[in-house]
Amino acid sequence: MSEQEISIKVNICDRFYPLRINTSEEEGVRKAAKTINERAKYYIQTVSLQDKQDALSMVALEFATDSKDGTTAGIDIENINNKLKELEQMLDI
Repeated sequence: MSEQEISIKVNICDRFYPLRINTSEEEGVRKAAKTINERAKYYIQTVSLQDKQDALSMVALEFATDSKDGTTAGIDIENINNKLKELEQMLDI
């Protein structure tokens, strides 16, 4: 039996993004969006970044380099990069 898909909207840097995800992924997606927002807020406040896209780029860089041993530790980097590109395209509108 396949999992049920649901539609949700996540808020990242004051923009809402509609997603279709499996019900089992909802908590993780919402936590990820919350973490992204917290880290972006940190960069905006402490580094005095004016552009939210710059803050999101710093968050992406932080996540990409967060591994202690230099590996991705099972993280699907390609999927993350694709999602970041989608977000950047949405921000450029």
